[in-house]
Amino acid sequence: MKMTKKPLFQTALIAAAMLVVPVAHAQDTQEASAEAQTAGYSVATTRVSVLLDDPKAAAILERLIPDVYANELFQTMGRSQTLAAVQQYEPAALTDAKLAEIQAEFDKLAAEG
Repeated sequence: MKMTKKPLFQTALIAAAMLVVPVAHAQDTQEASAEAQTAGYSVATTRVSVLLDDPKAAAILERLIPDVYANELFQTMGRSQTLAAVQQYEPAALTDAKLAEIQAEFDKLAAEG
């Protein structure tokens, strides 16, 4: 059976995508570990994916912003955003005061570290 260029290209594209996903996850995990060990997390600069991958940070989010935390879009598409960026989509839940409260909890995590 002879493969045409189109299916071969599609197969190569799928194979390349399969290689990228584990690398991206590994980078998120390394980033989470590095941030947790150094200055800590930031609502302004730390990606949601990093926060969700850390059980302690995820517990803070689940406790302080349960509706946002439970939102499937936050858990999926929101992973590439920071909490400050997500604020525009959830302004009632992610007020400046709430972000400050979350940041204070992140600062406590860093102090424990």
